[in-house]
Amino acid sequence: MSAIGVVSSCSHLRPGVWLLKPGMQKMSSFGLHTAARCAAKDYYEVLVLGGGTGGISMSARMKRKVGAENVAVVEPSKTHYYQPLWTLVGGGAKQLATSARPTGSVMPKGVEWIKSRVTALDPDKNCVWLENDIKIKGLPEGFHHPKIGSNYSVHTVEKTWKALQDFKEGNAIFTFPNTPVKCAGAPQKIMYLSEAYWRKTGKRSKANIMFNTSLGVIFGVKKYADALLEIIKERNIAVNYRRNLVEVRADKQEAVFENLDKPGVTEVHQYEMLHVTPPMGPPEVLINSPVSDEIGWVDVDKETLQHKKYPNVFGIGDCTNLPTSKTAAAVAAQSGVLDKTISLVMKNQLPTKKYDGYTSCPLVTGYNKVILAEFDYNAQPLETFPIDQSKERVTMYHMKADMMPFLYWNALLKGYWGGPAPVRKLMHLGLK
Repeated sequence: MSAIGVVSSCSHLRPGVWLLKPGMQKMSSFGLHTAARCAAKDYYEVLVLGGGTGGISMSARMKRKVGAENVAVVEPSKTHYYQPLWTLVGGGAKQLATSARPTGSVMPKGVEWIKSRVTALDPDKNCVWLENDIKIKGLPEGFHHPKIGSNYSVHTVEKTWKALQDFKEGNAIFTFPNTPVKCAGAPQKIMYLSEAYWRKTGKRSKANIMFNTSLGVIFGVKKYADALLEIIKERNIAVNYRRNLVEVRADKQEAVFENLDKPGVTEVHQYEMLHVTPPMGPPEVLINSPVSDEIGWVDVDKETLQHKKYPNVFGIGDCTNLPTSKTAAAVAAQSGVLDKTISLVMKNQLPTKKYDGYTSCPLVTGYNKVILAEFDYNAQPLETFPIDQSKERVTMYHMKADMMPFLYWNALLKGYWGGPAPVRKLMHLGLK
């Protein structure tokens, strides 16, 4: 019998049963996790690797198809975070605790939770190796400095708010790395919130705000890029394109950037506050694995999410090579498509439902303003509401801050939310 493995936001889905091999040990540089235990049994009809947004939502959907006793999720973390909220945590608008719930509380009832980390994949034998211990490696020393923060880690997101509050005068630098990142709009969102906070507290005139990005554009979709450039001009923010952070000298409060158009040429900026968006890449276990492409992302068909080589392997979320932004909204849309795909594959039928690359990035531009960017694989707007979503709106802020977290915990993670396509069709009278 073939097993199903789901790889999602750091997890992986496949129809059939994967053989679990506990016992391998591997050093990890990503954080602290508890020692793993063995799986309750050696075989599962569906094995989900990773308990992120995609993994939990798909395990809930798979439970309804094959029964909870036939589904297992491999996930070492004790806490599940709604990471889109960290933009507001870093800006002081929300508390970190509101983004967290125990992993056990979001795990579908009856589904086996294997508290371990995957160390190797062997899809030819339907085999997954698990570690039984993990070591601790601390964050880079620079993050211990009080003037540096990052909204991309639970360990540093509250440091962003502290650095923002403690700011007195000088350069405030916000970075975007030369790699794919989760939610490509997030590095800008905290910049806009910081600017708004300093205006509110009377410090804006003393702040020289800089956005140093490795990209050549401010945003990948022209409609929203044009709107953001107007905001940047209006708020007197300096943008330096094609600049990649290569070194932080925390003791001197210096950030070193490489000019990507002049390889090897660097420039040094003093800072009073530095928000770092760290370089990102595929999980180590996927690099050079049988299921990955040459870079390390799970190699799936961009429309069906089925693996290009292994028909009982599927991918969803951040770990895939889908050419769209890595967001929770993308996972929601993918989960609806993947649900249909797996149902047909289990019946030995060809997938028919197609994912169009839908993703969404609520661009927070102030403490009560959001531009709701929604677009597809072709970087064309794919908007839900029959209004101009490139405009800053209070309603969209409340959707981001209040409605989306509710939808996440109560619908997406339970496998009942597959994205806003039905709402879009209704709003546009079936024309989109």
